[in-house]
Amino acid sequence: MKLIVITTPAYFVEEDKIITALFDEGLDTLHLRKPDTAPVYAERLLTLIPEKYHRHIVVHDHFYLKNEYKLKGIHLSQRNPLIPDNYTGHVSASCHTLDEVSADKKICDYVFLSPIFDSISKKGYSSAFTPETIREAASRGIIDKKVIALGGVDEDNILKAKDFGFGGAAVLGGLWNKFNPASDYNYQQLITCFKRLKELAD
Repeated sequence: MKLIVITTPAYFVEEDKIITALFDEGLDTLHLRKPDTAPVYAERLLTLIPEKYHRHIVVHDHFYLKNEYKLKGIHLSQRNPLIPDNYTGHVSASCHTLDEVSADKKICDYVFLSPIFDSISKKGYSSAFTPETIREAASRGIIDKKVIALGGVDEDNILKAKDFGFGGAAVLGGLWNKFNPASDYNYQQLITCFKRLKELAD
């Protein structure tokens, strides 16, 4: 099962070092998601990440970065719902209903479906799907290898996402809550958590 890491919404010091360490540990795909931030900050972060890892990064905003930094691709969302004219390459999208999944899978390499579990990073953002609904969608071929579980994914439930038939899981709060940029100097706990998640996903 594919394991995807989504960045925190805000930039922080040493973020490039942590992202590079995650890639060093075998991270396959990172989604760079920093809503409502200037592109100059994304450019700065990308220049600090070794070029060999750029082809594993998908951007949620400032789609021109894809070509400029030879990134993996772009991600569509309510903020940026359209594929740019003459764009070629990887496309993924955020979905919140099974109907959206069915439609977007036709034009995307994969889609996120959320929230599958109660969100860790967004308080009060509860799971929108019952296990029965998910299993039925999987039996009908709506949930398959092109659908990535997002929302509340952590070490305790990633195997459940695998069992449901998702092609992957995207982690945010389940990983980044292991590190507090304001007070932590050592991000080893976060790296250890990622290694466990990767082991469970494989």
